Amino acid sequence: MGKICIEYAYPIDRMTSDPLCKLFGSSARVKLLRLFLFNPRLSYTVPDAAQRSRVPERTTRREILLFTAAGLIKRARLRSAGARYGLNPDFQYLLALQNLLLNAPARGADIAERLKGSGTIKLVILSGIFLGEWDGRLDLFVVGDRMKEKKLRAAVRRLEAELGKEVRYSLLSTEQFVYRLGLSDHLVRDVLDYPHTIVLDKLNIGLK
Repeated sequence: MGKICIEYAYPIDRMTSDPLCKLFGSSARVKLLRLFLFNPRLSYTVPDAAQRSRVPERTTRREILLFTAAGLIKRARLRSAGARYGLNPDFQYLLALQNLLLNAPARGADIAERLKGSGTIKLVILSGIFLGEWDGRLDLFVVGDRMKEKKLRAAVRRLEAELGKEVRYSLLSTEQFVYRLGLSDHLVRDVLDYPHTIVLDKLNIGLK
C-alpha cells in the first residue's frame, strides 16, 4: 500500500512520511492532483472527482477552487447539470507536475518489487503513462511464470488507486513471450518499438 498522510493537518504531522504529502499539504491534494494530471483528456464534476479520488466532497470542492484559481484546471460550461473541470493543457508547470507526481524513475523499481508476490517475475517493462504517453496501448508489460493472476490484479489495483488512473497491463509467460518475440507479434512490438523502460530483466535477452 502507498504511504498515508494526515489530511489537512496544519502544521503537517511530524509522523507523516510521504514527502509529497508534506510538500503539497495533504493526501487529498495529492490524490486530486493525480486525478487531473494523469487523466488529461477527461473532465469531472465535483462529485465525480470526489468519488474517483476517494476524497470528501467538501474537501474536493475546496481543492478544485484552488486548482482553478492557479490555472491548473479549467471549468467547462456545459448544458448538462453541474460544472465540469478538466486539466488546462496550457498550464506552464504541467509537465513538471506530471513528472513529479508520477516519479517514474523511482516508481519503476517500486513496481517491480510490488509484483514479486504474484509469481516468478522475469521481465517488467513500463511504457504509456509512465513515460508521459497518455494514448499508449499499454502502461505495464509483465512476463512471468507460475503467476497468481489475482495477486497481480490486486497489485495493479493498488497502483491505480495511488495514480488515480487505470493502468493498462499485459501478462505473458516466458514461453509465450519468447514465441511471440520470434514472430514479431503485434502486442510485443507495440511495447518494444515505442518508448519504454525495462525495470527488470531476468531473461537476459539483450533488449535496450
